[in-house]
Amino acid sequence: MESFIVEKPQRVDKLLSDHYPDRSRSYFHFLIEQGAVTVNGKKVKKREIPKVGDEISLHFLPTSEIELIAQDIPLEILFEDSHIICVNKAAGMVVHPAPGHPDGTFVNALLHHCHSLPPQDLRPGIVHRLDRETSGVLIAAKTLEAHQKLIEAFSARTMHKEYLAITIGNPGNRSVDAPIGRHPVRRKEMTILGRGRNALTHIETLATEGDFSLVRAKPVTGRTHQIRLHLRHLKTPVLGDRIYGSLKLNRKLGVTRHLLHAHRMRFTHPILGQEVKLIAPPPEDLHRWMEKIC
Repeated sequence: MESFIVEKPQRVDKLLSDHYPDRSRSYFHFLIEQGAVTVNGKKVKKREIPKVGDEISLHFLPTSEIELIAQDIPLEILFEDSHIICVNKAAGMVVHPAPGHPDGTFVNALLHHCHSLPPQDLRPGIVHRLDRETSGVLIAAKTLEAHQKLIEAFSARTMHKEYLAITIGNPGNRSVDAPIGRHPVRRKEMTILGRGRNALTHIETLATEGDFSLVRAKPVTGRTHQIRLHLRHLKTPVLGDRIYGSLKLNRKLGVTRHLLHAHRMRFTHPILGQEVKLIAPPPEDLHRWMEKIC
């Protein structure tokens, strides 16, 4: 189950399609009809208009277009026990099935690797996500208890994350505190927005060579596209970023994905209580740029 807080009064189907732009409004009509959407714990109708501060919760149910299947897809495992599994996600891998990506995802690989997962609609075990092109540390839960406690840890901001990025220009060492919201016109994009949700990222430049820098980013919050947007806000976008970066330079240099990597994560094990430290080796394309800059 996923939940979010209503920030402006709109029909519930519009709120859902704005919050999850990779899904159609007709899909959310289906969920509402199936009773898979609630407001403050009560089932709703699609024309209902929740109030600011209400909590919308939903289950992502399978449709005839998407069926969860186990697929033998290799995973680079960083840590695993009977409660959680942590992997180094490859760039290009989608985290969970959705229209346009019905299979070949991390979830499909997870279903093959794990004999049992928490029964949670189309996203079994998923506690956080990485963009398709972003590589690096990705954690999943193997039990309902671990899933709930990891969700709580992400909400409480006790999951300490570090990313590596190649940027165009030198952002220096600073913190970016700039709210993020859905773009008012291009609904699949995010933007810096005065009425958006608070977002904070600590930026540290590790090395610079010519027009490019190797940057460490530590996001305190976990907004969609946060690091990419905050680096663009500093006028030093991530190299290869087709949405927030330089298409001209991407083409010139032959960079086909944004060079952003979830490098490290540190957290308390949700069941055992011990500290877990994860390091995901950078992929080859990012490593080549690191060698050029350093």
